[in-house]
Amino acid sequence: MRRSTRPSTRAERWPTPDDDFLDLHRIDAPAGAPRLLILHGLEGTIRSHYAGGLLHEAQRRGWAADLLIFRSCGDEPNRALRLYHSGETSDLDFVVRRLIADDPARPFLIAGVSLGGNVLLKWLGEQGDRAPQQLRGAAAVSVPFDLARGSRHLDRGFSRFYQAHFLRSLRRKALEKSARFPDAIRQEVILRPRTLYDFDDLVTAPVHGFRDADDYYARSSSLPYLARVRTPTLLLSARDDPFLPREVLDEVRDIARMNPSLHVEFVERGGHVGFISGLLPWRPFYYAEWRVAEFLASSMRG
Repeated sequence: MRRSTRPSTRAERWPTPDDDFLDLHRIDAPAGAPRLLILHGLEGTIRSHYAGGLLHEAQRRGWAADLLIFRSCGDEPNRALRLYHSGETSDLDFVVRRLIADDPARPFLIAGVSLGGNVLLKWLGEQGDRAPQQLRGAAAVSVPFDLARGSRHLDRGFSRFYQAHFLRSLRRKALEKSARFPDAIRQEVILRPRTLYDFDDLVTAPVHGFRDADDYYARSSSLPYLARVRTPTLLLSARDDPFLPREVLDEVRDIARMNPSLHVEFVERGGHVGFISGLLPWRPFYYAEWRVAEFLASSMRG
């Protein structure tokens, strides 16, 4: 029921090294202003409320901003067989390097939400001390740090509502791929899954070179990469997140105690990318977007 706060953006399409493309929605700002790159969640789009909220928050502060649309999440299907997934960091690396090369004098910031947060944290861990010097701070909201346990958690109770929603969208995209690549992905296989685990086991994993869902989850989860993050990074999650069991957040907190680059903020309530606050129901305050921007602003001052 949230009203849209998305500012006007201009769309750009960038060719990728593998003859595919990525779409970005962009907001410009004067020279020297920070640039914020935003990564959306599973099946997110430019119409996702949190994406519009983060773009609005960046514009309000006078920052340039870019929303990266992962492959297959735009209004036009991508050309390649591959789509996007929770551990795919090569597209993020490609976009980061180009944005910085195009304007190396700007401070650079990244915010990732849900799946996009997992991609961000995995990339930050892969980079470690080699992260671009222009990158001043990062923020990850409602991250499914452990994909295996998160997938199992989504098959319980009310969380199944989210699972059914995502499955419908993912299945539709996979069927479109099957029509163009019938030898690589068969229609009857796509129609078989009834859980996200089954979909990842039968579709996501084989399409992207993993042995099975367990292999995909083990190699793509951001949890093992957290200790190697060297960029100041906010981890904002709620303990009532329906996408993840609480004990995973306890493990993340233990890792963060040993890594001064990780700043943990785990609140009791907030759901999954919710964090709605305020005294009056008709005047809600969306805490996550404000908190992300506040942390990133402080990371530049630091």
